[in-house]
Amino acid sequence: MSSEFNELLPVAQDERVQIWIIGTRDQVIFTMNEFYVRRIATDRVQFTPIIPAPFATGKYMTVLVR
Repeated sequence: MSSEFNELLPVAQDERVQIWIIGTRDQVIFTMNEFYVRRIATDRVQFTPIIPAPFATGKYMTVLVR
């Protein structure tokens, strides 16, 4: 299925997929950039701001909502 057809599928806001990225700050930023380059994320604003992970000491996280 091409991305053109995916855009036509009705998806409610609360049913959107979330991809959690957890790691060191550098790992999170690298992965965000990699997702953008590989066109997994069409824009960096699809990611939530980077915050300290509440369940892992010294780790950071962001969430990609698609």
